Amino acid sequence: MTDQGDALPVSPLTAGLTSRCPCCGKGKLFVGFLQVAETCTSCGLELKVRDTGDGPAVFVVLFVGALVVSAALIVEVSYQPPFWVHALLWIPLIFALSLGLLRPLKAVFYAINYARRPDLR
Repeated sequence: MTDQGDALPVSPLTAGLTSRCPCCGKGKLFVGFLQVAETCTSCGLELKVRDTGDGPAVFVVLFVGALVVSAALIVEVSYQPPFWVHALLWIPLIFALSLGLLRPLKAVFYAINYARRPDLR
């Protein structure tokens, strides 16, 4: 394992959005869709010692919920479509946005946690 104190600083936003190691910016952060790797393959940083908790999921739910409810209300007031049209429009959008935003947001939370908690390095 290398000394992480010598590593060049990596922007938490850049490391998070690319799902890379927050220390070196090269190794992969995830081994599955949301499963964090044990260690970085590039610098050897132990990645499992940090936890993002439910923060990313909460922000995804709040953002996607506000966006979809606002759009559904606008469509309802403007066009008054039948219920099945709402279901056809909003259910796939909810799944796509939720799954599309959860992984990058978890990685950003993880990278910010790494940048703010030097005691866990």
